[in-house]
This record gives sequence, structure tokens and C-alpha cells, in this order.
Amino acid sequence: MSGYDVSALRAQFPILEQEVHGLPLVYLDNAATSQKPRAVLDVSRHYYEKLNSNIHRGTHYLAQEATAAHEKAREKIATHLNAGSPDEIIFTSGTTDGINLISSVLGYSGRIGKRDSIVISNLEHHSNTVPWQMLCERTGAELKVLPVHEDGTLELDVFHRYLDENPILIALTHISNAFGSVLPVRPLIQSAHEAGALVLIDGAQAVPHLSIDVQELDADFYVFSGHKAYAPTGIGVLYGKREHLEALPPWRGGGEMIKKVDYAGTTYNDLPFKYEAGTPNIEGALALGAALDFLNEIGLDDLHSHEASLIEHAATALSAIEGLKLYGPHDRAGALSFNIDGIHHYDLGTLLDQMGVAVRTGHHCCQPLMARFGITGTIRASFACFNDEGDVQRLADAVTKGARMLR
Repeated sequence: MSGYDVSALRAQFPILEQEVHGLPLVYLDNAATSQKPRAVLDVSRHYYEKLNSNIHRGTHYLAQEATAAHEKAREKIATHLNAGSPDEIIFTSGTTDGINLISSVLGYSGRIGKRDSIVISNLEHHSNTVPWQMLCERTGAELKVLPVHEDGTLELDVFHRYLDENPILIALTHISNAFGSVLPVRPLIQSAHEAGALVLIDGAQAVPHLSIDVQELDADFYVFSGHKAYAPTGIGVLYGKREHLEALPPWRGGGEMIKKVDYAGTTYNDLPFKYEAGTPNIEGALALGAALDFLNEIGLDDLHSHEASLIEHAATALSAIEGLKLYGPHDRAGALSFNIDGIHHYDLGTLLDQMGVAVRTGHHCCQPLMARFGITGTIRASFACFNDEGDVQRLADAVTKGARMLR
């Protein structure tokens, strides 16, 4: 950590140079979307200025260069996740798209029926809830929900009880976007596999903060979004074990996911192209590769330590405010959620914006979790590599001032 230079990192984000309502911007909404460093912006610009072409089937120079860059990005992502092969990396539009892909092809496969169950947790984003609800509605399978304790951790005794009922799939977040709870995914995956269940992990909030090794985790599927990890919107990744991706049917039909088409039938392409119908987000893939390079240059262990220190400092400072309640466990990652008695989260969030502090208010696409705690939403401050102690102090001062104004 002695070499972590947050000032140098902040200088790489042009958007942080601006003022909001006449005050320097404090951006604490990274769990919703991260800001983009110059290294990523430069790659996006370079693609459109120098490489722009459709990929994979062109014989001209630009098509070949764009294809090579796109597939190099896939290789880079496979290395970052320690996937067994680049063929196990499927480009999607984001986490939601990846989850919908797997839920859909599992439904098409005929593997899931009325006697089956799918297990999610009470911590899940709607994107890891609704697709499974839809699959259960189509197949007659039962959706079961793991409850959480008051500190936002899973009730593990219920998890093991559900495993005794032999669910076909477990779908869990790695880090809760609402509370910052970090799930012990490795032992959960191991237990699920011992019970014969497939496992999908939503890594949208984990990839920007932790070093992810999909082979060590042993998840069957792991999904994440680029825009939460310093890359553009509209690009994401589905990692899937080759054995599953080869056995499951394709999802969307069209160009690139085929080898041969005639009216008697279609022969589908090999991995990873079997699941990549249509023109992909080429620029997004290249920029995602650059974003992961950026993370690796920082060092994910150092980054995690820096952010953990900021969250601990923020939790201590905010806890001193009268009537303030923090949600989630003490060892949060990425985000810190809170409310103040008698003050609506939206009203306080609006005042924070007037003071130049950008946070997220509402249910964070986790309405069932909010209902579990008897609230409609929270104020969430979420952190990134460029946040510093000054940002934490601005947050604490703004919350203190805003609370006084609203009481």
C-alpha cells in the first residue's frame, strides 16, 4: 500500500476535474457505474479513428486488424479471470444479458422441470432474480430464496437445508450491490457441487474490487459488466465452463453463431461464437481489455486494501451522526449503505448532490431485500480506485449538514 498513489490515479479521470453546483465533484456512485480513465477513453477513440470495421469475415486490412484486436481482448479477459481457455469467454452486453442467456438456454435445454428448484439469495439484484422467476414460470420449477441475517450475511443453515433438497441451480451474487456483503462463494460453490447443483455467480460488484480466479472458485458460470469496472456501458462477459457451454443450446440466432445455414437446418458454430449472434460491441470489448489492464497496473490487492480503508473510515465517521443506521456487515466491499431516522433517503441524496457529492438513493434494484429490512431504500456511497480521504470527509460533512437541514 505504500506505493498506492491516489492523487496520480485521480489525475487519470477527466470527469473528476469538473465542478457540480459550483463545488468539486465527489463521485461516490461507482456501484451504479464507474468513471473511465484516459487509458480506456483512448482505446475507444483509437478504435473508431483507426480500426473501425466489422469483424471475423472481412478480408481487408481494417477487418483483419479489428478482428485481431477483438480476439486479443478476449484472450486478455480470459487471462484476467484465469479461465481455462478464451473459448470460455462469451461477450455480452452486461451482467443482466449474461444471466438471461444462461436462464434461457437452460430452459431451452429441457433440463429443468416441475420437480426442480432454483436457489437465489435475498441479497440479489433484480437481474439475478427476475430471469430465474421467468424460467420457473416457464418450466414449473420452484424458486427458493436464502434469507439474510440482520447484518446482511446469509443464513447458511437454510442454504444447507436447501441443498438437501437437490436444487438444480444456485445463483448468487459475489458482492451485494446494496449492502456490500461479500459472500463466501468458494465454499458455497463446493457445497452446491457436492449436492449436484450448477452454480452461477453474479460478479458485477466483485470484478472492480477483487482478484477473480474462476478456476479456483470453480463456478460453472460467472458474469460481470464492463461499465462497473472502468469500461464503457454495453459490454459484459459470461464465463462458462466449456462442458456446459458446449452441451447447452444456443440462444439468439443470426450471423457468426452458425457454421452453415440451409433451409433444412443450421449447423451451429464452435465456442465462443455459438453464443455471439450478430455484430458485437467491438469497441466495448477492446475498452474492457484496457480497463482490466488498468486494474492490473494498480494491483487488485492494493486497490482492495485502499477501498476497504476508505469504507472503514466512512463507516466510523457516519456512525457518529445521530440517528444514522448502517446496513450490511463490518467487512463490506465496494459500497456503504445507510439511512437516518426520520429522513427520506431521496431527500438527503438530493441535498448531497447540491453539495457536490454524488451518491445513489433508492432500492438499488433490490426491492425484496429492502422489504426484508422494512425500508424503501437507502443512501449508498460506493467507492473506486480514485476516491480518497478527502472524499470521505466531504461525504460525512455533507450528510451531517443535510441531516440538520432536514430535521
